[in-house]
Amino acid sequence: MINNWLRIAFINYKKNWLSTIINLFGLTIGLTGFMLILMHWNDEESFEKWNPKKDSIYYFQTYSKKDNVYGAAISIPYAENALKRISEVQDYVLMTNTGASYKMTTKVKTAYQENGFPVTESFFNIFPFKLISGSYKNALKNDTDIAISTVTAKNLFGKTDVAGETIKFDNKNYIVTAVYELPKGNSQIKPDFVYKPAEQILNDKEQWGNFNYAGFFLLKKGADPRNFEKKFLDIIMIRAKINSKEGGMTPQQYIDLYGPNDSLLTPIDKIKLHAESTWFGKPDFKSIIILFTLSVLIVILSAINFINLKTAQASQRAKEIGVRKAIGGTKSSLVLQFLMETFLICIASYLLSLALTELLLPSFNKFFDKEIVMNDWHIYFYSFAMVALVTVISGLIPALYLSNFEAIETLKGNFARSKHGVWLRNGILTLQLIISSFFIIGGLIVNQQVKHMMNKDLGFNGKQIFQINFNEYNNGKPWLKYERLKTEMAKIKGVESISFSEAPPGTTNQSSSNMDYMNTSIQARHGSMDYDYLQFIGVKLLKGRWLNPKLSSDTVNSALVNEAFIRKFGWTDEQAMKRDIRPGFDNKPYHIIGIVKDFNIRSLKSEVEPIIFFHYKETEWKRFNVFNIQLKLNEDDIDGTVKRIKNYWKKNEEPGYPFNSYFIDKQFAKTFETYQKQQTLFTILNAMVLMVALLGLFALSSLMIEQKLKDVAIRKTLGASDSILILGLTKQFLWITFTAVVISIPISYYLINEWLKDFAYRIDMPVWPFIFSLIVLLLLTFCVVSIKAYQATKVNLVKYLKYE
Repeated sequence: MINNWLRIAFINYKKNWLSTIINLFGLTIGLTGFMLILMHWNDEESFEKWNPKKDSIYYFQTYSKKDNVYGAAISIPYAENALKRISEVQDYVLMTNTGASYKMTTKVKTAYQENGFPVTESFFNIFPFKLISGSYKNALKNDTDIAISTVTAKNLFGKTDVAGETIKFDNKNYIVTAVYELPKGNSQIKPDFVYKPAEQILNDKEQWGNFNYAGFFLLKKGADPRNFEKKFLDIIMIRAKINSKEGGMTPQQYIDLYGPNDSLLTPIDKIKLHAESTWFGKPDFKSIIILFTLSVLIVILSAINFINLKTAQASQRAKEIGVRKAIGGTKSSLVLQFLMETFLICIASYLLSLALTELLLPSFNKFFDKEIVMNDWHIYFYSFAMVALVTVISGLIPALYLSNFEAIETLKGNFARSKHGVWLRNGILTLQLIISSFFIIGGLIVNQQVKHMMNKDLGFNGKQIFQINFNEYNNGKPWLKYERLKTEMAKIKGVESISFSEAPPGTTNQSSSNMDYMNTSIQARHGSMDYDYLQFIGVKLLKGRWLNPKLSSDTVNSALVNEAFIRKFGWTDEQAMKRDIRPGFDNKPYHIIGIVKDFNIRSLKSEVEPIIFFHYKETEWKRFNVFNIQLKLNEDDIDGTVKRIKNYWKKNEEPGYPFNSYFIDKQFAKTFETYQKQQTLFTILNAMVLMVALLGLFALSSLMIEQKLKDVAIRKTLGASDSILILGLTKQFLWITFTAVVISIPISYYLINEWLKDFAYRIDMPVWPFIFSLIVLLLLTFCVVSIKAYQATKVNLVKYLKYE
């Protein structure tokens, strides 16, 4: 029986070779896209799975009710009080940086070492990397203790058994207490060396408001993180009771004004995609879901093609089914036979998609900057499950439809004149075109949004501005290094001017604090800078004046603010110029002397944040944040000037360190990369969808028009012109296309508008993509169907009329 079914299947594959190829092609493309996106999602979900304590480790976040935002940091007093007062807490670790870099010297060699983490003592209790040498007991207890990875050990010593050896960096000698091996699995926490920032910890130990640390809490076995969050409210109140007295307010008023209002714990293996805010970048789970949904839609389109083509071929197999039923074939056996035919196509597509996925994986990895390999059984399991699902859905509908034919009717030849399958085919074709219309509309609007962001006036001019980041800080006094370099590098040919800013465009991590005026407080970014930095990058002054080096007050208590700062307080420009505000980073009032036009520093996805600009000497500790120098280059010889700057730097500054530099306009352009990739992916998926849909439409129209060739012959004999015949054959498909686009418009509008809501600077929903989608699909439908319709007008009349 099985052999007979296989023979019949291959006869039908050969007879309908075009539809067979289209089904194979469509399902292969769909399954390949599905597997690639599934691997991407699976890779994103696999972070921190290596940690044996992952079920008890949580990442800490704060919540501010006033601004409805989550913060990714914690202060030392909050963490210590959580350990003392919350019974669920077993331990915690704080880290204050995730990219410390130093030139390190050992008895063997001197080398530049990156990716260091300054952490608190309990680091290895939370992150138990495999120990290679030394001991984790008290590994970071002393100020001069350091633990290094095997990679760092080999780089500095040429071997891994180096516990007890000495490393000198940052003008200090450190003792290696442990050597560890970094986990093989995906992790955002892979430090090449860890040490305790003793001086910073000492300074921050009593500072409730210094949120300078990422915090991880190890809870006791079986502890409920929600209980931690409830009890943490009491710790928030402790701080409020201490600090509210100075301001003459109640503790609750203090919390409402300054926050935080609540806390949130996210499991460590969920923070890559599911945390609200992290030290390692904002999670983007929505993009993964969008990509996955689009890949599933392509598979659905392929399944629709299969259903359409199978039901359209019904008349060709009607007599076969009638004969089978007449000699005793059951409905269930017919269903199984047709499901087997579908499964053979699906399994062939699956095997082809595995090969195509392997072929495309290197390019896919390069696009997403990943190292995915096809060695995870989940990928094969879920992709095969998708194949089984497609087999059932795309096979069962045609199978039930075909097996329901009445033997007497089909043997009498009445099936061809029946409209039994018209509504099924038209309905499924409509669904396919709805999806195609959505992809066209969505692709055009995504493209418009990305273009809008890239062409938007950023409010600054970063062209020809070359930034060099410091690695060494002039014996702990970086501002002195900057001031010396400003004088010396001005002599380099091609350098027009020099300045500095703590918050240059393209940076993602800027410090912020509360800004107080009377009983009102807002959060604002810090923008310590040199006198002329805002003019240096072409920011526009709206009111007041710039900082002036001739006025001593401009290094004491003068500040400029942006429009967002004024809006947040609800002031007019005139009111702002009369205000003295108290910033949380200093203990004196600052007088607003100027208002500048908003300009983007971080990303166009987010609104411009309130920011305060002031000279770097105005606040004593801000001098220590002078970590870069920016040079405006003459446009006539940029390459030559950059070469001269590099030669000067290598010869006179920081030998042994890499030359860490970039043009700030190119650095800011990196904030667009995610959206440019979304644009590229949407374009590729759009092309795939249209290709699958149009091939399916062509095959379906071919089969349906073939069923009408006798009608065409009769009408042509009666004098119908070719144009009338073509219009008559295509009219039905054009109406289906028109209906599908009309249905897709509200669906597309809603879904795309939800995507656009994530952008602070977004386009207004344009009308033309919806009209364009209608016109394009009507034209493509007409072109595709009219090809076959035109061929139908050239039929041999004798062949189709000789039996009439």
